[in-house]
Amino acid sequence: MAAANQRARHSAGFINAVLRRFLRERDALVVAALRDPVARFNHPGWWVERLKRDWPDHWQAILEADNQRPPMTLRVNARRGAAPAYVARLAEHGIAAFAAGTHAVTLAQPCPVTQLPGFARGEVSVQDGNAQRAAPLLIGAGLPKGARVLDACAAPGGKTAHLLELADLDVLALDSDPARLARVHDTLGRLGLSARTVAADAGTPQAWWDGQPFDAILLDAPCSAAGIVRRHPDVRWLRRSTDIAALVATQARLLDALWPLLKPGGRLLYCTCSVFRCEGQQQIDAFLQRQPAGAARLDPASPGHLLPLPDNADAGVAHAHHVADGFFYALIHKP
Repeated sequence: MAAANQRARHSAGFINAVLRRFLRERDALVVAALRDPVARFNHPGWWVERLKRDWPDHWQAILEADNQRPPMTLRVNARRGAAPAYVARLAEHGIAAFAAGTHAVTLAQPCPVTQLPGFARGEVSVQDGNAQRAAPLLIGAGLPKGARVLDACAAPGGKTAHLLELADLDVLALDSDPARLARVHDTLGRLGLSARTVAADAGTPQAWWDGQPFDAILLDAPCSAAGIVRRHPDVRWLRRSTDIAALVATQARLLDALWPLLKPGGRLLYCTCSVFRCEGQQQIDAFLQRQPAGAARLDPASPGHLLPLPDNADAGVAHAHHVADGFFYALIHKP
């Protein structure tokens, strides 16, 4: 009430009445609220209904995961070290952590990056475990040294940097927002890496492409961010149901525009940080149907939809609390 008196004195009486009624009817009101998925899970009704259709066996678990505190996961610079050694180094600084992959480390508790040993010198970056799958998937069994790689929606630069940490590549980092592209420069600078950068719309290659085909393309497409709600709690309320169709159309436009830029024998990795099927498997199914027979092949190693649930923890990680973000990955080869 003290806050109400300071900020909205004329409403203080009404607020007091509402609070008193809640105290009188607390049990009945709580029971009623828990029957309503919007109140119970703190998500818009259209979002809940879409998850019910897409994931009838997991929708409640996904919504509950969205309301949990996300882990802080690091990516150890592969040119500077590996996860086990960095975990030991963190322990020396009193920071508890565990290896969540070859170069992935998850902290027991989040902390400011200024407390991470070697962060300022580019030895480690912050990146979710499932986001760290992109670069290894695209590189696969190996791209030749100096291979031409396009990161089509590069900002803020985490995946661009990961590609360059793992291999010596000729990377073009593209983003339509010059201000966001500046973050790519900052990321690469801290890590001591370099890539060509261009501020342009990936969907209009005639404005920026030099005509030389790429060996590999990473398309981290604009999406609803439905897989990273716990990191951006407001996104569920900022999005509207009508936004999804527009995003799906943008994703399809980018796929169709970039596929011709890939050389025969090349590969394109499509990914989104969404758990909505229309932005993942349904999008890729539609893309493959638009291609002539034999012109595009989905790699069977493609992870597909990764839900923000414990079942998607990396194999061999014996930590039930290691839960990475929701993502979708499809690796497509051009024969």
